Amino acid sequence: MTITASLVLFAVFWFLILFVVLPLNIKTQGEEGKNSYGTPSSAPINANIKKKMILVTLFTIVAWLISMLLIYLIFLS
Repeated sequence: MTITASLVLFAVFWFLILFVVLPLNIKTQGEEGKNSYGTPSSAPINANIKKKMILVTLFTIVAWLISMLLIYLIFLS
């Protein structure tokens, strides 16, 4: 497996895990009753993007390392 293929696999895992984690623990303006002018009631109040990006990156590193070990030990041996 080339370096480029490894990086593409990392990117695929990162975006897949990102789209799973993004909707978790979201409180909307409608749920809190704090609607800002010009925004829909489904807009999040605090999405915690920095925390989620760090979490996504950590989960991706673990998933990528496991997949790379499996690829090198099982499929390429």
